[in-house]
Amino acid sequence: MSMEAVLAQLRAYEGILELAPEAGGPFPEIAWGDHFFYYAPDGEVPAHAQPFATIVTKDYPDDAAAGLGGDRWRLNIHVGHRAFDELVGGLPEPVDFTEADAILPHPVYGSLGWVAVITPAERTGAAVRTLLESAYRDARARAERRAQHPST
Repeated sequence: MSMEAVLAQLRAYEGILELAPEAGGPFPEIAWGDHFFYYAPDGEVPAHAQPFATIVTKDYPDDAAAGLGGDRWRLNIHVGHRAFDELVGGLPEPVDFTEADAILPHPVYGSLGWVAVITPAERTGAAVRTLLESAYRDARARAERRAQHPST
């Protein structure tokens, strides 16, 4: 599964806002080349929501366990605690965060219900498509609930 295939799936969802920082833009250089996906039908980054999926193309200073760069990129998906436990069995120790084409706990945000897949391919492709669809539906449902009950 190529990055282009993942991007095409995410971009096809209704109400998606994609942040894709580039050189010269308002985002820090470390984020250039990465992608952040929100459910935001108004086109504005939600004030009280995180992205439901991200693609990172290099290691970050506080997240360097995956050995990203070159042809190695990582898809991160918020799946929630229940699905997280079903997919990775909680927070297993130790974890080889460099393993490609495997559903892993996110090295930093696993405890918050995030999974990670380095360079998804044949072994994880079908699961990734399903997880992205589910994460999108969940993000949309959360946004719709917030819209019905705005905080005062």
